[in-house]
Amino acid sequence: MCGRFTMSAETDELITEFVARGGKLEDWRPSYNVAPTETSPIVRERLIDGELVREIDSAAWGLRPAWAKQGGPAPINARLESVATNGLFRNAFAQRRCIVPMNGYFEWEATPTGKQPHYIHGPESILAAAGLYELKKEADGWALSFTIITREAADASGEVHDRMPVFLTPDTWDEWTEPIKVEEPSAKEGLVAMLDRSSLAVARTITTYPVSKRVNNVRDTSVAKDDPTLIEPIEL
Repeated sequence: MCGRFTMSAETDELITEFVARGGKLEDWRPSYNVAPTETSPIVRERLIDGELVREIDSAAWGLRPAWAKQGGPAPINARLESVATNGLFRNAFAQRRCIVPMNGYFEWEATPTGKQPHYIHGPESILAAAGLYELKKEADGWALSFTIITREAADASGEVHDRMPVFLTPDTWDEWTEPIKVEEPSAKEGLVAMLDRSSLAVARTITTYPVSKRVNNVRDTSVAKDDPTLIEPIEL
């Protein structure tokens, strides 16, 4: 599972990293503690007037398909093992794939003194998690939402939790975000296999360390989301 992550990069840094043009990110503020329902940048590709354009947009974490009822499920994670066939994700997997940039993510270890958060990250400043997105019509326009694909842990998070995000290597970004509908079972299986390979490659570079329990309560207004000390290592 991935239930909290960090995205502290500024908009210009994200545009440079993913060679994309800016979307509607006017209100984006870097965060060291992104929680479900909150917004974060996603990278997606669209065909605009026949031209393939890679964009960065702001989306809410928790997938909300157009057909979803108010108050219905808004999953923050999709399992790699079933993402191509699960009814909640099948259509998005076929044609609305995206990258969810993050610096790292948090997992919690049960201890005698309560849940101890660990920060899990790679050697690069920005990781590219595989995600899916949806658009839902609202009164004032279209609302973007996303989910993060996860797999059985193969990185340092395996010491703390049994799931991890599926991370993409740069050579897979184009294929993953291509806005062409994938319908053939063999093509879907090929995408899943690609995700498996790329996530295993990135997993070998991932490390973890314990951080302050101030991360635990995302609704504590005394803990600023732009506070970099949230990811500083601590001694246990």
